[in-house]
Amino acid sequence: MPKEKPELSDAMRKKMSGKITEKNPIKGTKFTIAISSAKGGVGKSTFATNLALALKVIGCKVGLLDADIYGPSIPKMFNINEKPKSDGQKLEPITKYEIQCMSIGFLADQQTPMIWRGPMVTSAIKTFTQKVDWKNLDFIIVDMPPGTGDTQLTFSQDIKMDGAIIVSTPQEVALLDVKRGIKMFDKLGVKILGLVDNMSFFKGDDGKKYKIFGEGGVKKTADEFQKEFLGEIPINPEVGKCGDEGKPIVEANPDHEISKIYLNFANKIKSTYL
Repeated sequence: MPKEKPELSDAMRKKMSGKITEKNPIKGTKFTIAISSAKGGVGKSTFATNLALALKVIGCKVGLLDADIYGPSIPKMFNINEKPKSDGQKLEPITKYEIQCMSIGFLADQQTPMIWRGPMVTSAIKTFTQKVDWKNLDFIIVDMPPGTGDTQLTFSQDIKMDGAIIVSTPQEVALLDVKRGIKMFDKLGVKILGLVDNMSFFKGDDGKKYKIFGEGGVKKTADEFQKEFLGEIPINPEVGKCGDEGKPIVEANPDHEISKIYLNFANKIKSTYL
C-alpha cells in the first residue's frame, strides 16, 4: 500500500516554487513609512523631514532614511556635514534634532554626481536597511526618489513596508506619475496610507487663495483609486527658507500654521500604529 505524501505547508510550497514572499523589517525599527510620489519636484523631502520632526514632537522615536541615491536632500535640509562612524560591521546613523539620519550624501561630497547603474543603487539601499545600527525606533521615514525603479522595487519586494504616503502637487503632469506610483505600490502589496496635496495654494496678502498649480487634482486621484485624501499643504515661503537653512519649519517654528498641519499628519500616523 503506497504511503501518503505529507501535506506541504504554504511556506514550503513557496520555497519549492522559488517564490519567497516573506519580507524583512528594518532592524531596530517598528514601522517603516515611505514618502513617495513617482514625480520629482513635488516636495517629498520637505514632507519627509517635517513629518519625521512632527512625530518626534508628539513623543515618537524616529529615523529618517534618504533613499534618493542620485539626488539626496537630507544633508542640506538638516545641515549635516559629517560622515557616519562605523565599527567595521555597521554604520552609525547621524543624529540631528533627535532624529537618526542616514543618506548617501553623508558618504560623498554633496556636489559629486552618483553615476551608478541599478545594481549599485540596490546594493546601497540594502546597506542602509541592513547595515545601519538604527536604535529602538518607533518609525523610520523613508524619503523615496522619483520614479518607479530599482529603489522602489527593492524596498517593496525585500523590506517590510508598513505604509506609503503619496505626495503630489495638483497639476495633471504630476498626477500622471502619481497614478503610476499608486499602481506600483498596489501591485507590490504596499499599503497606501493616503495622498497629500502639497503646494496646493498660495494665500496672498489680500487673504485670497491662489491655486497656482490647479485645484482638486490630488483629491480626485485619491477618489479615483479609492485611497484616503489626507489633506492640503499650502505654499509658504517660510517652509523653503527653513529647509535651505538646514532647520525645517517644524523644528524652527512648531507653532507655525504649516507645522500644525504636519503635527496633524503625525498624530494620524501615531494613532494608526502605536
